Amino acid sequence: MKDLIIATAQFENKSADKADNLMRIAELSAQSASKGAKIVVFHECSITGYTFARHLDKKRMLDIAENLTDSESIRALIQIAAVHDIAICAGLFEKDDDDNLFKAYVCVNKSGIVAKYRKLHPFINPHLSPGDRYCVFNLYGWNFGILICYDNNIIENVRATKLLGADILLMPHVTMCTPSPRPGAGFVSPDLWYNREHENQQLLREFSGPKGREWLMKWLPSRAFDNAIYCIFSNPIGMDDDQLKNGCSMILDPFGDIIAECTVLGADVAIASISQDKINAAGGTRYLRARRPELYRDIIGKQHNAEQKVAWLDSQN
Repeated sequence: MKDLIIATAQFENKSADKADNLMRIAELSAQSASKGAKIVVFHECSITGYTFARHLDKKRMLDIAENLTDSESIRALIQIAAVHDIAICAGLFEKDDDDNLFKAYVCVNKSGIVAKYRKLHPFINPHLSPGDRYCVFNLYGWNFGILICYDNNIIENVRATKLLGADILLMPHVTMCTPSPRPGAGFVSPDLWYNREHENQQLLREFSGPKGREWLMKWLPSRAFDNAIYCIFSNPIGMDDDQLKNGCSMILDPFGDIIAECTVLGADVAIASISQDKINAAGGTRYLRARRPELYRDIIGKQHNAEQKVAWLDSQN
């Protein structure tokens, strides 16, 4: 396979303002294409905004959600992709013909939707239904997978997507800087963001410490390393509703090394070239060949009651 240039992006989305968010997506897509990227990856619910949805009843969720078969936002995304002859990956709230609601993520190019995925573990709004299948698709001769945010924290999802053939995993998130039982977790004060020209160093310390990037580095490199995959992590920066997010959009190679990262306190893209050679040489490729599924098939597949809610939401509602 030929080497492929990929971009991951970050920006400050506006809640329920699809026009403004699509404008930001268009700007960063143009920037990515000008640097040679053939695909650009945006964060979870980058078209609609995300955290504001915790306040919405089902009617209001249906109002913001779109049916992907007749979606104005998807048509706009396809037009942006056509202008630059690239693929664009972005997220939004989806509704089907029966008014079921999902957290959706799509990849489009000038020809239309290439792939679509529904989050397996949604929790920002009680009216969201979980997806029921993995997504692996081929683009530019490469096999891509998609897992949204919390889906990536369940390690079986990453391994399953790899075993289905993915060598590049798209990992759109809205994460970090929220309360959690883990030591050091918590919100970052919005005041630091609004005064970032004067509070630059303190904001950077919060973003890079245990509330943010330090936590990310506890698990993200291992997903890439263990599975011999490229991980394309995307995350918003700035205010998402009333919560501050820290960006850190990055690309990791199959050795778990960061090969590109957004580091500015604002909208940015990070771009890297990926190659098959790294996958072939990575330790994770050997580990996959050494598996003995007969030892743990029944253990991993054992039935249990899956939790769909995350603890910090209890204090939000």
